Amino acid sequence: MTRKLHIRTYGCQMNVYDSERMAEALAGQGYETTEEVAEADLVLLNTCHIREKAAEKVYSELGRLKELKAANPDMRIGVTGCVAQAEGEEILTRSPMVDLVLGPQSYHRLPELTGALQAGARLVETDFPAEDKFDELPARRKARRAPAAFLTVQEGCDKFCAFCVVPYTRGAEVSRPAARILAEARDLVEAGVRELTLLGQNVNAYHGHEGGLAGLIRALAEIDGLARIRYTTSHPNDMDEALIAAHGDVEKLMPYLHLPVQSGSDRVLKAMNRKHTAAEYLALVEKLRAVRPDLLLTSDFITGFPGETEAEFEETLELVRAVGYGTAFSFAYSPRPGTPAAERKDQVPREVSMDRLHRLQALLAGQQKAALEAMVGRETTVLFEKAGRLPGQMAGKSAHLHAVHVPAPAESRGEVRRVRITEAGPNSLAGTLVD
Repeated sequence: MTRKLHIRTYGCQMNVYDSERMAEALAGQGYETTEEVAEADLVLLNTCHIREKAAEKVYSELGRLKELKAANPDMRIGVTGCVAQAEGEEILTRSPMVDLVLGPQSYHRLPELTGALQAGARLVETDFPAEDKFDELPARRKARRAPAAFLTVQEGCDKFCAFCVVPYTRGAEVSRPAARILAEARDLVEAGVRELTLLGQNVNAYHGHEGGLAGLIRALAEIDGLARIRYTTSHPNDMDEALIAAHGDVEKLMPYLHLPVQSGSDRVLKAMNRKHTAAEYLALVEKLRAVRPDLLLTSDFITGFPGETEAEFEETLELVRAVGYGTAFSFAYSPRPGTPAAERKDQVPREVSMDRLHRLQALLAGQQKAALEAMVGRETTVLFEKAGRLPGQMAGKSAHLHAVHVPAPAESRGEVRRVRITEAGPNSLAGTLVD
C-alpha cells in the first residue's frame, strides 16, 4: 500500500542530504514524498541545532502540526536530526503528538521502525549505533537527478569549539570509505549530476582515502561526466598542503572555499578553543591564493562571544578587511545548553552583540557587493540548473557559486557553458552566452 511522506528540512546541506536518504530508505516501505503536509501519513521534521532557539522553533512547528494530527489520528510525526539528538525523551514529554524521535546517526533504522509506528508505538532512537548507517541504507535510486547534488563523505567533529553542539549531536569524526563514495558519485553522475559538493561537519578532516580529502578529490576528478567538485565545511587546522595544492592543479575543483574563522582576536579564538591564531589563518589564506589567485573565500563569524571586548571585535573587522570575502555567515553569540561557553559568567549584553553584528555585516555586505561588481565584463563558466525568472532564461551557479541568470534555451539545463557577465545585482549576476 502506498503511503505519503512529508519531510521538512532545516539547517545545513548535510540535512538536505540526510532527508534525501531518509526518503530513499522509506521508498522501499511504500512511501512516496508529498509537498502537502495535510495529506501525509508520516511527517518528519529533520532539524538543526546550530542556530539560536533551535529547539523552541521545533516545538513551535509541532504546535502547528497538532491540529492536523487531531484531524487525522493515523498521521505519524517524527523529529529527526540534531534537535532530536539533543532533546531526546523531552520531545515526547513536551509534545505528546510526536511518535518518533530519531538522532542523525540512526535514520537508517527508519524502515524497520515504521511497522511499530503504524501500530501506535512511540519511539526514541538517539544512541550512537555500532553499525555504519551508510552500510545499512539502500542503494540510491537511479531516477534522473538535478545537475548539482550533495554527497556526505564525513560526519561528526572532534574539535569541541566552546560554542558548538555538533560533537554532542553528531558524535566523533567518522569518514566514509573512498570506494563507497566513488561508487555513489558514479551513480549520481549516471543519473545526470554534473556537480558534487562533498559534505562534512569537518570535511577536510576526511581520512577515508590514503590521500585524505585531496586524494578523494583527485579520484573523483577522474569520473567522466563529473564537471565540478566543491566541499564544505572546513576547519583551518585541517587544511593540509596536499589540499592546498589540489586547489591549484585539480581543474574540476571550483575556485570557492568556505573557511570559517569565527573571530579575528587571538584571545577570543583561544577562548573558543579554535586552536589557531588570526595570523595562522591569514597565512593559510595567503597560501591558498598563491596557488589559486581567483579563489573566492567565505567564512563564519560570531560577535559578542563571552568576554569579547570592543578592541577584540575591532580585530575581527581588521581580519575581514585583510582577507576580503565574497560573502559570509555572521551571527550574534547565543548560548547552547551543554557547551562550555554557555556556562561562562562574562556573557556580552545582547544589545552590544547585535550592534557589533550589524557593523560586521555592513562591512561584509560591502565586500560581497564589490566581489559581484568585479565580475562584470569577465567570463566565467555557469552550470545551468533550472529555468530563470524570465521567459527564455536559465539560472545556474558560476564557478565562484554566484547565482547567474542568462538568456539560454531550456535544453541547456545540466550543461556547463561559458558566460560573459553583463550586470551585477545585490545577490546575483546576469550575463550572455559566449559559446
